[in-house]
Amino acid sequence: NIENSDTSHKSSNYEEITSSKLDESRLHYESGKCYYNDPSGERLEWNEEKQEWIRDSDIPTKPNSDYILEDGCYYYKDKITGKKFKWNTESNSWASCTEEGEISNINCNIKTIRQENTEEENEDDEDEELEDEKPKSKPVVRQDMSEGIYGTDGENHTYTDPNDGTVYVWDKEKNAWFPKIDEDFLAQYQMSYGFVKPDSVEATTLKDETDIKKDSKENSKEDVKEDTEDSTTLKRKQPPEPAWFDVGDKHNTKVYVTNLPTDITEQEFIDLMQKCGLVMKDVETGKMKIKLYTEPGTDHLKGDALCTYIKVESVELALNLLDGYDVKGHKIHVERAKFTMKGDAYDPSLKPRKKRRKDKDKIKKMQEKLFDWRPDKLRGERSKHERVVIIKNLFEPSLFDKDVGLILEYQQDIREECLKCGDVRKVTIYDRHPEGIAQVIFKEPEAADACVQLLHNRWFGQRRISAEIWDGKTKYKIIESEEEKQERIKKWDSFLTNKS
Repeated sequence: NIENSDTSHKSSNYEEITSSKLDESRLHYESGKCYYNDPSGERLEWNEEKQEWIRDSDIPTKPNSDYILEDGCYYYKDKITGKKFKWNTESNSWASCTEEGEISNINCNIKTIRQENTEEENEDDEDEELEDEKPKSKPVVRQDMSEGIYGTDGENHTYTDPNDGTVYVWDKEKNAWFPKIDEDFLAQYQMSYGFVKPDSVEATTLKDETDIKKDSKENSKEDVKEDTEDSTTLKRKQPPEPAWFDVGDKHNTKVYVTNLPTDITEQEFIDLMQKCGLVMKDVETGKMKIKLYTEPGTDHLKGDALCTYIKVESVELALNLLDGYDVKGHKIHVERAKFTMKGDAYDPSLKPRKKRRKDKDKIKKMQEKLFDWRPDKLRGERSKHERVVIIKNLFEPSLFDKDVGLILEYQQDIREECLKCGDVRKVTIYDRHPEGIAQVIFKEPEAADACVQLLHNRWFGQRRISAEIWDGKTKYKIIESEEEKQERIKKWDSFLTNKS
């Protein structure tokens, strides 16, 4: 009867709310739902399907608390204790968020760990007995964490196992409990499993090596020698010691000539040997690689000589064509050059210096240039150096010490003046040359001739200049010292800085 009277009383209140005008100040919305707080303290929810207000019986009331609706679940935080609770719809009671969420998560974590241990045991059994059947997995036992102590370390939630005192920390990212790594945990781990420091491992290794060395000293010298040779062989093969070796005929480009006239010159010998091929030129000296032998202690020729060809094929031609050839009444003899070692032992210090890669590339380019196919120069065709004009007495070198920017002005003025004669390829100012040299390269020799006629004996900057065609040999670049170079760079830096 009491329940019936209570129900009838509440239903009458709903009818009064429906029939009367609602106070809009008591309406509010939460998660897309409309709620109304009745003056009597009752909370009502609007039902869209029934089109009427119904009592929100699932939301309990609790003094001194704040309610929050998140993802369809109600939470409240007690203002006195500061703890957060969640409404459990199954048990119709408030449960601590730590007890409900984190206990289940640690159970899942323990379950995962047990499953991984079971899988590892299964893999070990498969390796030992491949033909046996897989062992049955053990039943997963959930750990009871209801009797533990929950707390916080200031940043994370903690749980203390009552059995062994292990402290677990809640990982928010992985949603799982993990043992807290601190000094107590490490001490307990070392007591259970033991721990060896890296320093002790190194000390043990060094001690073992010392013992081995002591034992090896007691062995015979022959055993020690054999062990050393074996260890060296395992590591790397040692390069062979430098020794004398003979060059095979396939790679030998040198010929030895005897019975030459004693009055023969180097140029005559070069002309003779070039009947069978090109003679190699020394990159460093620029001279042909030939040698006329003399009597010891004198300048008198012995009649013997050595010639180095570029190609191996030239050696075969010299043996066939020049052997027995008459030179000034002397029949010469040509043979492949063979070298013998002087003394009983080989001296590596007498070996010629090994050529650098840069020198080898230079020699290769020179040889390719000698052997490439080029059309013969036409009759009356002028040389390349005739396109170059040398202008002298153009300036005083000390002029540029005061202002290095004048170099660019001189270069521009010369270019503009020489363009009247033809196409100018390049203008170079040798600012350190005492004669005040400028070099102008034209596209055609005829333009260079016109430039000589235009500029020779003209006045430029109160100086009488001279212009002439370059001879193709003279070098006008002045090699400066390191101090002069640094001083020049310093002036250019100052000029560029002021210009910018």
